Amino acid sequence: MNNINTIMFDLDGTLLSIDMNDFEKYYFGSLIEAMKDFVAPEEFKNILLISTSDMIKNTEFKTNEEVFMASLESLVKDDFDEYQKRFANYYMKDFDILRKAVRDTTVMQEATSLLKEKGYELVIATNPLFPELAINKRIEWAGIDKNEFSYVSYFEKNHYCKPNIEYYEEILQNIGKKPEECMMVGNDVLEDLISGDLGIKTYLITDHMLNCKNIEIKADHIGSYIDFLKFAKEIPSRIN
Repeated sequence: MNNINTIMFDLDGTLLSIDMNDFEKYYFGSLIEAMKDFVAPEEFKNILLISTSDMIKNTEFKTNEEVFMASLESLVKDDFDEYQKRFANYYMKDFDILRKAVRDTTVMQEATSLLKEKGYELVIATNPLFPELAINKRIEWAGIDKNEFSYVSYFEKNHYCKPNIEYYEEILQNIGKKPEECMMVGNDVLEDLISGDLGIKTYLITDHMLNCKNIEIKADHIGSYIDFLKFAKEIPSRIN
């Protein structure tokens, strides 16, 4: 642990205490509702699935926004401008319904504040599937100060998605860190722990753990929110 100076955090299910089943129920339900007078729900779900899948699979140096929008435009043709307007309006207004699914987040608030006080650089390494506005709202719901984090991954600026290893390589390049200087804290066995393939230390949060593909868990540390707070209290300070 002596080499670690940077802690990277996933957002949903990690910094933001939220069950992903609840997240998906509120998110897809409200988004479909916002679109239903314009496009049939099943057709819209198929469009969203294809464009999101294209974005996740992309390995070219294009922003996630560029890939998603290009895929969307290829599917909806002349209706593209209307889709863009409706997505923007949704994230401005209707997206806030997801706040109903957020649970108590005080333990991670305390842990991140403590790590910051100890001199660690903090990063929000959330899967950049959402616009900056939507990610910033969820950071606010988590009750943490975005200004305490040196870097946040966004749909508009990042070029890859989890679980692509390029996602983590891009963050390391942007923050000027080597893998051995970093630890990734997250709740997804595939998306977050894959960072370990680069030599990044990993901490799996179990409260909202996801292991959709039932793969073997390979983490340097495993524990609950409470366990992570204890870890943050025990980790050496970097301030002399």
